[in-house]
Amino acid sequence: MIAFVRGHFIAKTPASVIVDVNGVGYELQISLHTYSDISNKESGQLLTYLHITDNGQTLFGFAEAKEKELFLQLLSVSGIGAATARMILSGMKPAEIIKAVVQNNTKLLSSIKGIGKKTAERIVLELKDKFSKYGLESPLGETESSIESDAVNALNALGIGRPAAETIIKKIILSNPDISLENIIKQALKNL
Repeated sequence: MIAFVRGHFIAKTPASVIVDVNGVGYELQISLHTYSDISNKESGQLLTYLHITDNGQTLFGFAEAKEKELFLQLLSVSGIGAATARMILSGMKPAEIIKAVVQNNTKLLSSIKGIGKKTAERIVLELKDKFSKYGLESPLGETESSIESDAVNALNALGIGRPAAETIIKKIILSNPDISLENIIKQALKNL
């Protein structure tokens, strides 16, 4: 599995990017959200997902971990393929998609090209509980900063539950807004 690619962006379009990684060009399918993140950059790193079907292999690229996570959640919905999941991520920001699902806003979801009313209802039905159960509304939400998200993910990787990690990290950041990621994690581990 290819976890990420890092290199120079040789060619960029709103739907794809070619990344030169030490002389090898990888073509990645991207959403408009990722395109807007990399449009002014000459090089960088994109997280990837390799989608294998009977007809071929497609490499998808994501500028942020939260977008990749949402892409994978959308793929888990019956009837949603990789192209449709990318279309959904191009139609709305990840935080807006999460908010629409959590609030049962099928009208907003069905406003995305290629998403009908029944598909929007299926997305809400199959993902609402998952987002609540795993706390996805917070890491994918608009209010959480990148450093906060990174700290929560680090603590979660260490075996600390997401709700507990989010609570302690919010307290630490509120008391010291300019704290580094490393110090956030150290303080959180001391206080848990």
